[in-house]
Amino acid sequence: MPTRKILLDEDQIPKKWYNITPDLPKPLPPFIDHETKEPGAGIVPRIFPKAILGQEMSKERWIDIPEEVREIYRLWRPSPLYRAIGLEKALKTPAKIYYKYEGVSPAGSHKTNTSVPQAYYNLKEGTERLTTETGAGQWGSALSFAAAMFGLKATVYMVRASYDQKPYRKMFMQAFGAQCYASPSKQTEAGRKILAQDPNSTGSLGIAISEAVEDALVNEKEANYAIGSV
Repeated sequence: MPTRKILLDEDQIPKKWYNITPDLPKPLPPFIDHETKEPGAGIVPRIFPKAILGQEMSKERWIDIPEEVREIYRLWRPSPLYRAIGLEKALKTPAKIYYKYEGVSPAGSHKTNTSVPQAYYNLKEGTERLTTETGAGQWGSALSFAAAMFGLKATVYMVRASYDQKPYRKMFMQAFGAQCYASPSKQTEAGRKILAQDPNSTGSLGIAISEAVEDALVNEKEANYAIGSV
């Protein structure tokens, strides 16, 4: 009988992240400043920690995973690898089909794999609060969990349609101490402008991102933006 589930031991949790940049056929184009339309970092250094920006520009193929991050990963990783035998039969294929199940994480998705290190690097550089957007709530849940693990505050702007449709996602975030606002909100200039045009706006991911970035910029002495929904 074929094996359906594969589990690694805890000591096999990866110690390094793979950076695809060195293996690309040609260098990536430079960042473009959204205001000048010329190559440049623009507002990016004001809303992200230096360590994460360093990784973004790194040419190293392997980047060490901090032990503090690996320790939190151990709460749910290694996550199981399943063989989809039923799907193989349905497709009548000789191929072996596998899928990784990340629903075992505290937030119920793979997104904690990036929310935890983002929270860690922000803590190391003195950030007190993280701002972010979320659509259906998975990324907001993941960041709320990660922020709580490192004693950070979190502010989440959740697309209003999902905010109203998925109250338990909002409750999950609040359970970890996060503030969760329906977006567009009255908390930011971007949100207030949208509401002035359409008081019944159901929101969008773009609006929520605008609010989260504005919040981080206006309060840059204590807040940074965490990216995850895009």
